[in-house]
Amino acid sequence: MSIAGVEGAYQGALRAFKTPMLDLLHQTYAPFVVTMLATVFTAERSAVTVADAHAEISDALDQLRAVGYGEEDQLPLPVGSARDLCRQWVNAGWLVRQVLDNKVEVYRLSAHGVGALEVAGRVGGSRTRVSESRVRTLLEAVERLAQDADPDVTARIARLRGEIQERQQELERLEAGGDVESIDDERLVEETENVLHLVRELPADFARVAESIKAMQRDVVADLRQDVRPTGEVLREYLEQGQQIMDATPEGRAFAGALRLIGDPEQIDDLSSRLRTVLRHRFTAQLTEPQRREFTDIARRIERGVKEVLTAQRQASHVITTQVRNHDPMRDRQVDELLREVMTGFQRWMPGSRRGELIEPLRRLPTASVEHLRQSVSDLRPFQPPAPLAEWNRDMVPDTDTRAWGGPNYAALDEHLARFTAEADAIDIAAVFGAAPEKVRRPVDLLGLLELAHRAGMTETGEVVTVEAVRPDRTRRRFAFGGVAATKEGGDG
Repeated sequence: MSIAGVEGAYQGALRAFKTPMLDLLHQTYAPFVVTMLATVFTAERSAVTVADAHAEISDALDQLRAVGYGEEDQLPLPVGSARDLCRQWVNAGWLVRQVLDNKVEVYRLSAHGVGALEVAGRVGGSRTRVSESRVRTLLEAVERLAQDADPDVTARIARLRGEIQERQQELERLEAGGDVESIDDERLVEETENVLHLVRELPADFARVAESIKAMQRDVVADLRQDVRPTGEVLREYLEQGQQIMDATPEGRAFAGALRLIGDPEQIDDLSSRLRTVLRHRFTAQLTEPQRREFTDIARRIERGVKEVLTAQRQASHVITTQVRNHDPMRDRQVDELLREVMTGFQRWMPGSRRGELIEPLRRLPTASVEHLRQSVSDLRPFQPPAPLAEWNRDMVPDTDTRAWGGPNYAALDEHLARFTAEADAIDIAAVFGAAPEKVRRPVDLLGLLELAHRAGMTETGEVVTVEAVRPDRTRRRFAFGGVAATKEGGDG
């Protein structure tokens, strides 16, 4: 190998080891960091509130120190509080701190943190084997790649006919009573391990897509704040980019293609059904408990990953749209220039000032001396008062109609009630209302009659009675209310 080739490879390795993922694995306290990240952030809990994370990490530090770790003859443990450690991990790029829609602050693993945990898990866990399943996966992927890249129609037709003929022969064999070829348990276990190997790459892939979208969001907002173009032009450009944010990054475009396969709820339900079918077979007894749990959780991990990416997309679109709508680039630049002028004034004033020197404060802002401001520029005609009101004609509305739809006729009701109280010691208000003429049997008159009975003194009978009222337009309506009775003394009073 030439010197240039060796130098290029060495430079590539240096760049790789400067990434947060490999930097985490080469830290002095890497075992503790990996343990805490893997313990706090599980497949079922991808986001942890800041307070809970600090409490769990602090408790873990106390437990490890209690059994002797962190001493000179034991593995080292980091110093400082859990809050300080989490702040260091955020600055290093292993954790991401964000605020949810409900104003709760949480920690999430970054793509580098997820990748580091995957590397540590593969090294510390079961070793992947070169099996028939893994090789077949590779060959099938290469075959699909060749088919997609080959534009030869004739060759593709020949391949499809060969597949159809092969499947037709297998179908005829089974229909003739042939047995389904059985596969031994060892091979099924190998295929399951291959599936788990492929699934372990997904969390880091989903996290990378989400972080690429957030990085693009930060770049767009930074460019927007530094822009000096008209607001309308900025609005059109960045709103279009915010609406098509999934197509703006290579990771986003790749995820959009994968989403067409796994984004359909029916696809996820079908995947879950197939996973349950596999777990019912006897060969799964050879899997370890963590492997069975990881296999069962495949569908949920995919759903969580898709949700995480879509949430990042929605938040990025919201942030960009809000930034464009609420911030004027020209105004922000003017504010920045004003602040720089203030800082420049302070720098000129400070060298010549003395300690304890009095400064005359600006008690009020200066005002412009303007005698008169134009109130309107849309109409040059002088102000005109409104047109006078028309004369009121009392004959326009008949007095009888307004009285009929007005309030209770207390005088007629009082006279009607007095006739009943003169003939009996106790009277039923419902019976009194039912015997009244139609002109004082309106719905509002029922309220007036109850009011008069209440003033005179009445008692409740405990029964529910119904009466029929007549409106001024001759329509009738039934009302139900608690029965009441008035006494002769009350009526006289």
